[in-house]
Amino acid sequence: MVTLREKQIGALKQMLNLNQPQTKTLAGEPVWKILIYDRCGQDIISPLVSIKELRELGVTLHVQLHSDRDPIPDVPAVYFCLPTEENLGRIGQDLQNNLYDTYHLNFISPISRQRLEDLAAAALQANCVSQIQKVFDQYLNFISLEDDMFILKHQNSEAISYYAINRGEIKDTEMETIMDTIVDSLFSVFATLGTVPVIRSPRGNAAEMVAEKLDKKLRENLRDTRNSLFLMDAASQSGGHFNFQRPVLIVLDRNVDMATPLHHTWTYQALAHDVLDLTLNRVVVEENVGRSPAGGAKMKTRACDLDSRDRFWMAHKGSPFPTVAEAIQEELEQYRSSEEEVKRLKASMGIDNESDAAFSMVTDNTARLTSAVNSLPQLLDKKRLIDMHTTVASAILNYIKSRRLDTLFEFEEKVMSKAANLDRSIMELLTDSDAGNPEDKMRLFLIFYICSHSVSKDELDRYATALQNAGCDLQPLSYIKRWKAYAKMAASSNQYVGGGTKTVGMFSKLVSQGSSFVMEGVKNLVIKRHNLPVTRIVDEIMEMKTSQETEDYRYFDPKQLRVTDSSQIPRNRTPFQEAIVFMVGGGNYIEYQNLVDYTKGKAGGPTSKRVIYGASTLNNAKQFLQQLSLLGQELQ
Repeated sequence: MVTLREKQIGALKQMLNLNQPQTKTLAGEPVWKILIYDRCGQDIISPLVSIKELRELGVTLHVQLHSDRDPIPDVPAVYFCLPTEENLGRIGQDLQNNLYDTYHLNFISPISRQRLEDLAAAALQANCVSQIQKVFDQYLNFISLEDDMFILKHQNSEAISYYAINRGEIKDTEMETIMDTIVDSLFSVFATLGTVPVIRSPRGNAAEMVAEKLDKKLRENLRDTRNSLFLMDAASQSGGHFNFQRPVLIVLDRNVDMATPLHHTWTYQALAHDVLDLTLNRVVVEENVGRSPAGGAKMKTRACDLDSRDRFWMAHKGSPFPTVAEAIQEELEQYRSSEEEVKRLKASMGIDNESDAAFSMVTDNTARLTSAVNSLPQLLDKKRLIDMHTTVASAILNYIKSRRLDTLFEFEEKVMSKAANLDRSIMELLTDSDAGNPEDKMRLFLIFYICSHSVSKDELDRYATALQNAGCDLQPLSYIKRWKAYAKMAASSNQYVGGGTKTVGMFSKLVSQGSSFVMEGVKNLVIKRHNLPVTRIVDEIMEMKTSQETEDYRYFDPKQLRVTDSSQIPRNRTPFQEAIVFMVGGGNYIEYQNLVDYTKGKAGGPTSKRVIYGASTLNNAKQFLQQLSLLGQELQ
């Protein structure tokens, strides 16, 4: 099966090939061209196509649309941007100044009739209509971060954040705009996938609005048979074989689970996002590069790309941190032994050349040396990856130790899984100056508060005082208090059953081998397999299980001609093989990883499941806490 990410890369490559399908037999030089994108276009391209790949596709120069650009005659220019007033104005200026030879205009989401006419008028005025080769609607308004994960926005993502949707004084028109933005992007996702999903959503929140609007938009497109994007979906999707299995799109609202986005985490990718702010598959870490003249440590920042080209990352991004540290150590050992092999060969070749022994050695060793030399580039690449992961993991380890993240993670897992035997009271952790920074304490307490049935007013005041003494901002708590009063938490109090951790023996490998990671004082925690609320809902809907929670969900099928009351729609009784989960109001890597583990767990069954996780934005706990703080301030 071709993944969403591969389809998006395919569409981008075709666009860079001047919208001609790429042929395998095309030998020789590509057409040299320049690529001009806006911020949104840059966010879409950067996680998918490396600069080296852009060169191979014939892109000699890639620049921002709103930067000062010099005329480059005789070169085709490929534009990739949103059809906003500002962008179209700038394209009009480029035409007026006659910057390039020909123009290929690709809009990330469809351009409206009115704006297309404005663009045509600008081209007429500049007298360069013949130079505009193509105007394309690309339907690529989303960012693929993984084969099975996408987000809608990175820059300007606050426009569709949890805060934006849940503000107190939001006007209906503003809400409509946010919902339309989200639906526009989701429509792009399905246009790229080429399938029309069945849509399920809970009632009475932003998710329901998104589901309704998307259903309407898909319906309108299917009805317009001349321009429909989905007519070929069944045949093209599976390489000419008709595919009768449709995916289910489950639209959820962030309010379904407020504890997970605040949760401390223990897997590699989620930790990189939480403490190093992993964005668009790249982290920036500080590394120590010797001493400065003044005697202090000299630091420099290093950007590390963590994506599907990195074999180690793909194997370990979902592993608990101690496992990752051990794996890096093992890779290092392997690399050292390969390096020793090459050194030994070099030494054995340096024998006195005139003796017979040397001659027989040479013939014997040539083959071995050739294979060693051939494997040298791979060795160097391996070394680069090991160094990079050592840097990233060391940076994470420093945070774990300085903020005692292992203790916090373990405690939160116990709280969320309703374990009776908490080894320390929450008050102890809140007053312990070593356990995390004020933000960590706030996250810990909010999770405790969200997951506990009854906290009396007196208790709450005592906790609030302790938090204040620890230097916490109490605004998020006032919002969560109100949220808890509204949310019918009683119905789903056992949301996180089955979670928890167990501590296994200390890091035997790391301690014995004099590792580069000093793991003393860090617990070697193993996470128990359990489903988070989002994964549980997905499981119930995909497997057609009946439960109170999902029984009431709305059901939309854009392919049904008439819209009937959603309760009377004939329910598809066969389980779904493929689901797209979309979180309105921001997602996180913890839920993504939980869904990945869920599909892996199903892999041994009669049919394999595919789940794609999408979110309007990707927030780490710090950013989510800031949004809660803003919402809390509004309640003052």
